[in-house]
Amino acid sequence: MSLFQRLFGRGGDAPRDEAEAAVEATQIATATAQTRRGFFSQIASLFGVSQISNELWDDLEALLVQADVGVPTATYLVKRTKERVKRTGVIDPQEVRTILHAEMVQVLQDQVRPEDDTARPYVILVVGVNGAGKTTLIAKLAHRYLLHGKKVLLAAGDTFRAAATEQLETWAERVGVPVITRGQGADPGAVVYDAVEAATTSDCDVLIIDTAGRLHAKVNLMQELTKLRNIIRRKIPSAPHEVLLVIDGTTGQNGVLQAKAFAAASDVTGVVITKLDGTAKGGIAFAIAREIQRPVRYVGTGERMTDLALFDATTFVDALFARDA
Repeated sequence: MSLFQRLFGRGGDAPRDEAEAAVEATQIATATAQTRRGFFSQIASLFGVSQISNELWDDLEALLVQADVGVPTATYLVKRTKERVKRTGVIDPQEVRTILHAEMVQVLQDQVRPEDDTARPYVILVVGVNGAGKTTLIAKLAHRYLLHGKKVLLAAGDTFRAAATEQLETWAERVGVPVITRGQGADPGAVVYDAVEAATTSDCDVLIIDTAGRLHAKVNLMQELTKLRNIIRRKIPSAPHEVLLVIDGTTGQNGVLQAKAFAAASDVTGVVITKLDGTAKGGIAFAIAREIQRPVRYVGTGERMTDLALFDATTFVDALFARDA
């Protein structure tokens, strides 16, 4: 069982603090309020009719697409739901809603991948385009690990973007963790080398590495990430243990395209959807899980340090379909 699982109970049978899970369920419900009251409210209302019709299926698929689920995933969900309705002989539209709910949960759960790694330090590589919220995510992750009694080290591997190092240093100071830096324009590989050396020679539990989000072409991205992975593996052969791709939830299908590009260029193990509390439609989580076949690990639910929720498929879909008072 990995450190990730032991701390947060991801994808397995590790115990999870019930109070923490309840808080995160509330965070997700609050963050998805706009989505729930918008497109998913309209989806829920479709099932208030007296009988199942072709129009219902057409309207359902159209609304799912508008909610950023994406055409391929929307088509898949409607097809799977129709097949189960036919197979089980369901005729009540409200039961169709229940089946759709289950299929949506399954799309998200299909990508959960149990890990078996007890390495220490646990190395997390954070990737994504500039503006997606990588730096804030790293700070929130560091804070989360600290709350669970872990010693954390950060590495400012994004040396291309102006002020990226300074931003990470500021966040590190706020959180109360050390950060390895060499300043803007330095070789990212040198920063990562220093960080891995520091992590392996000190009493460090978790090393979180920032990376550049502004490279001129996918081939440059692939080469840079490959270089960083090789540097890490010289010292820790099994690392990085997690490659988290950060996607801005408000970018919709553009975010899905970004996810596909990064998944093709690097060994992405999981996705973090940020700014879910903004104008995000929520459906992007299903598109990412289905189209790039990676699990959603976390969702950003606000601006505070604690506004980061461990992603749970059932909790997320429940929030989207919940009836507000």
